[in-house]
Amino acid sequence: MGFIIKPLVTEKMTKITEKKPNRYGFVVRPEANKLQIKKEVEGLYNVTVEDVNTLRYAGKRSSRYTKAGLVKGQRNAFKKAIVTIKDGETIDFYSNI
Repeated sequence: MGFIIKPLVTEKMTKITEKKPNRYGFVVRPEANKLQIKKEVEGLYNVTVEDVNTLRYAGKRSSRYTKAGLVKGQRNAFKKAIVTIKDGETIDFYSNI
């Protein structure tokens, strides 16, 4: 079962990776634990994972006024994992495309 949904390539995550080059971010399933995330990253990218930090984000309600009237919606809840890999190893997200 795949616990990793997609890699995080955002401006904030890019700043973290530039500051500490061995950290990468992933959006993962909410039920995934750190050991499962570590095992899957090591299997997919052939790297040695030293540490996994996870964060949960709650879904938030939002509304905006448009020409058609009030539009209401909700952003999805998700879980983010920041993975620290061994020094000298890298992950290339664009090699699998």
